Amino acid sequence: MNKTILGVVLGAVALAASTAASAHVDVAVGVDMPGVAYAPAQPAYVAAPPLAYAPAPVMMASRGDDDWRAREWREHERREHQWRERQWHEREWHDHDHRDY
Repeated sequence: MNKTILGVVLGAVALAASTAASAHVDVAVGVDMPGVAYAPAQPAYVAAPPLAYAPAPVMMASRGDDDWRAREWREHERREHQWRERQWHEREWHDHDHRDY
């Protein structure tokens, strides 16, 4: 009779353990055993190399050329200005050479 009760209790414990495992519950048994624990060796620290200072880099003055659209627009304006000057010179040349005296 005692063996039967013991078997039922062990079966219930095994069933409870399997349902606990399926419910993502950890069941742990810890056994503390005295012994010698070794600590890891301490890292050796090496002195940092001496600091070396260099002169600061020279910064060039910027006209806002960081934006490619601004550069393209300035180039467009320069070309248009040159074209207008050329047209003006051609008109002056034409008017000068074909005057009626």
